[in-house]
Amino acid sequence: MTLSKESIETLLDLVEIKLGCMEVYDREDARELDSLEGCRRELIALKSAGRARPKVVPFAAQRSAPAMKALA
Repeated sequence: MTLSKESIETLLDLVEIKLGCMEVYDREDARELDSLEGCRRELIALKSAGRARPKVVPFAAQRSAPAMKALA
């Protein structure tokens, strides 16, 4: 399953909002904070990996045999 760029950005926004609202009072909150920070790092990595993918460039149209002989 793949996620679109928009979905990754939306999820990243939601995680960052949750992180901004969190107040750590006990170990369970600290574990949730660590989990959300890990999730944030993974989403950022996915977002960056999407940018790093090269664009696909189509091959030129196949030339006919007479045109290929003219090039040779």
